[in-house]
Amino acid sequence: MGASRKLQGEIDRVLNKVQEGVDILDRIWNKGYDTDKANQKENFEADFEEEIKKLQRYRDQIKTWIQPSQINDKVNASYKQGLVDARKQIEHEMERFKTCDKETKIKAFSKEGLAQQPKTDPTEKTKSETVDCWNNEVGELESQIDNFEAKIEGLSAL
Repeated sequence: MGASRKLQGEIDRVLNKVQEGVDILDRIWNKGYDTDKANQKENFEADFEEEIKKLQRYRDQIKTWIQPSQINDKVNASYKQGLVDARKQIEHEMERFKTCDKETKIKAFSKEGLAQQPKTDPTEKTKSETVDCWNNEVGELESQIDNFEAKIEGLSAL
């Protein structure tokens, strides 16, 4: 019984560390994409890589726990599902790192760099979406006005 509780405590600790790591990666990811300066992006990528390596070590530990003989005997199924979810979360972050790494390795004037869509400033994107939304609303209201005017003309002709 004591070994089982010890294992559950260790699993809880690793799951908490994984969640903390994912939260840190989210902050790094957002900061990295909010900046336009190449040297800052490289710094964020280095931080991202460092944190990914920590998560990969946790992932290796989780994989050993998930093996049927390891966890089924000692820990209940809810822990197993939590471990599977944590492993998937780490693998998702690893994919994000691949994307980040690939993007920072692309030179601005290479074929790939020139083929990329220009990045829009988040505030400009929000502004553009808001303007589009209001333009759609105005268009809809103008259409309703035209319909009401047509109805009024139809009624006044009677």
